[in-house]
Amino acid sequence: MDVRFPAAPLLACAMAALTCGCTVQVVPAPQRVVYVRPAPAPAPVQVIETVSAPTAVVSVYIEPPLAQPAPVLVPWAPPPMLVEAPPMMPFPGAVWIGGFWTWHGNWVWAAGRWVATPQPNYVWVQPYYEHRDDAVIFINGHWAAPGVVFVPPPPTLSISFVEVGRGVVPGPRPIGPMGVFVPPPPGSRPGIIVPAPIGTAPAVMMSAPAVMNVGMRVQNNVNTTVNNVNNVNNTRVTNITNVTNVTNVTVVAPATATASGQAYQANVPAQAHLAAALPAVSHAQAQAPVPLSKSPIPAFVPGKPLAVLPPTQVLHNAPVPVAAPVPVPAAVLVHPVPTVPTVQAVPPQVQPQVPPQGQRAVNPDHATPDRTGNEKPVAATAKADKPAREKPVKLETKEEREKRLKKEKEELERRAKG
Repeated sequence: MDVRFPAAPLLACAMAALTCGCTVQVVPAPQRVVYVRPAPAPAPVQVIETVSAPTAVVSVYIEPPLAQPAPVLVPWAPPPMLVEAPPMMPFPGAVWIGGFWTWHGNWVWAAGRWVATPQPNYVWVQPYYEHRDDAVIFINGHWAAPGVVFVPPPPTLSISFVEVGRGVVPGPRPIGPMGVFVPPPPGSRPGIIVPAPIGTAPAVMMSAPAVMNVGMRVQNNVNTTVNNVNNVNNTRVTNITNVTNVTNVTVVAPATATASGQAYQANVPAQAHLAAALPAVSHAQAQAPVPLSKSPIPAFVPGKPLAVLPPTQVLHNAPVPVAAPVPVPAAVLVHPVPTVPTVQAVPPQVQPQVPPQGQRAVNPDHATPDRTGNEKPVAATAKADKPAREKPVKLETKEEREKRLKKEKEELERRAKG
């Protein structure tokens, strides 16, 4: 007989086995297995790049060069544009310059101003921005002599990075496609660039909505004129002349790019002073500060020491435009007349209540007639409960006023003669 027992009461089983003469096989107790659920792996931390718009800038007047300056290479993108409405043209032929980001150890704001051309027939050339190799090639705005054409830097040109001012914190890299661009509209995410044709004034971004993603672009509107002329032999010859007359540009942005989530498309004047004068889309945009110094500083030149800049100025939101009151034309009088006393406005009259059929209306200001036709006084309590009605003031008509003025005029003339 083979009997198996657990190993717990070993001593008792051994004694019983010796007594009964049975074979005992000790079986070890089964081990208890505990399953533990492994702890979930920690979720990867998503690092989101947060870029804050500048809250203070350096605002200066720039003395533009009289020829195209050498290009410079800046390691980060210019900030969004600032709201700057130009004043009225002070004199005929004045040119609006400025209102753009220029480099001088950092991106500083070149404030707009009206100036005269330095030489006859000189033209103003807008600043040049190009996204190339994750950096920005910048050429400052300048004056060009008659017949001189702007030459963009070729792709093979080797340019070294510019000198950065002491203590300047670098900004975000340019975010957008390669090529020529302008800074984004006011209130946009820093780093965003807006592709644009060469020669586009940065001021065309003043009235565009803020963008948070890539997608806004500027397109030129080119007008083409066709001239038909006849030669000497009376043979009709058609001469097609393409005249590039860029009077306005088109700013386009999909809904995925704008801060409002709405698509945008609008024609904007290509002239800087007209584009800057357009009202801003949002009033919560930074207003360009007026420079603390009226003296302009020279434009940045690679290899030359940096000019001493004024202190930074805190940016404020653009003021909300208030509608001007409509002027009321005053009456034109040939001769002075005596002052007419002011007539108080008549309070709105209350519609009289219509009494039920068969009853007469009761006038609270007068006595109530009885059956005999005699008037009896209204009870004092009843009259006190009702407020006294103001008697309406009679306003003079137009004919009465003219008659009165004529009479007063004759009286003045009579007194003057006497």
